[in-house]
Amino acid sequence: MFDLATLESADGNGLGDFIFAGKLHFSPVTDSTNNDALAAARSGAPHGSVYFADEQTAGRGRGGHGWHSAAGEGLYVSVLLRPRIPASRLPLLPLAAGLAAADAIRSTSALAVDLRWPNDLLIGPRKTGGVLVEAHTEGAAVVFAVVGIGINVHQRNFAPGLSTPATSLDIETGRRIPRQPLLVSLLKSLQRETLALADASAAAAVPARVELASTWVRGRGVEVHGPRTCTGVTAGLDEHGFLLVRTAAGLVTVQTGGIRAAEMN
Repeated sequence: MFDLATLESADGNGLGDFIFAGKLHFSPVTDSTNNDALAAARSGAPHGSVYFADEQTAGRGRGGHGWHSAAGEGLYVSVLLRPRIPASRLPLLPLAAGLAAADAIRSTSALAVDLRWPNDLLIGPRKTGGVLVEAHTEGAAVVFAVVGIGINVHQRNFAPGLSTPATSLDIETGRRIPRQPLLVSLLKSLQRETLALADASAAAAVPARVELASTWVRGRGVEVHGPRTCTGVTAGLDEHGFLLVRTAAGLVTVQTGGIRAAEMN
């Protein structure tokens, strides 16, 4: 369980003056923290509201994929943001959230995270987490965005047949990683990364930063799954954070979907 008083504290172990302090909403069990945050957003909840749970009964990832959320074993958190950014920068938000999650995992466990575009957190070839961003825009303005992040922390067993083998922070470190410091670190990193998107120069640097944190976005043979399927070699990210894939038919810009490793002739 989480200690909400310590989470709210200003002694360095809590959120103190960060935008999330006083806006924490914990549920022992919920269907989906993203659903909780979306409902709250439509009811006028403020920027920086955080919804997290010990267990999700219907957690989900991108494309409607399920996310196994066992009780007390992972970090399941969704953050409601009302960012002052143009809608054109919204595709950078999941990438910034991935950078924040990677930083939190590294600072808490000393593990290096490989970011697989657009939203997977990998340790080596195994998946330990993911990001799901759901947003509402009006014209060129972002009304709100919900950033959902799931991280496997204590899990030892996983469902069979996963498209990517799974792991957890405990498995990778050989020790028990506490969830509360991980949550605090994640929220602090997320505030820093999302605030930076309001600055044009800082936002423009996000694709290059993701490339440095990923073995997937340049020089990797991949299959693209989604609205536009193709096979080729990744060639970096464009200024919007979209993936460039060099195929036999030419350079393809992939705006949405997922990627998996492919054998290239």
